[in-house]
Amino acid sequence: MNQADIDALTGGNAQANRVPDLAELGAGIASATEVPLAMLMDLTLPLSIELGRTRMTVQEILRLGRGSVVQLERLAGEPIDLYVADRRFAEGEVVVLGEHFGVRITRIISNVVPEGVA
Repeated sequence: MNQADIDALTGGNAQANRVPDLAELGAGIASATEVPLAMLMDLTLPLSIELGRTRMTVQEILRLGRGSVVQLERLAGEPIDLYVADRRFAEGEVVVLGEHFGVRITRIISNVVPEGVA
């Protein structure tokens, strides 16, 4: 394809080769108004409780059966982790509430990012 073919396709117009000026779009709605916090209060987020982890070979997993015990890396008495939307949010301890298990939150994790780290 030569320059004449390109000019024919673009109409030979210099405007067709112009890089768009994004300032033309303006500030937009996102920066002009803030979302009220009340709008977010009804959002449902997944909450996961992690008791512990371990690694096993496929052979070890295939040997598991009723009554098998899987040893976790976490020690007894160590706090368990609570995750909100895959982000560690808090630590807690397992409690029994009647016939159900629960978690008592013992510490909220601060996710403060140090200066200079994005």
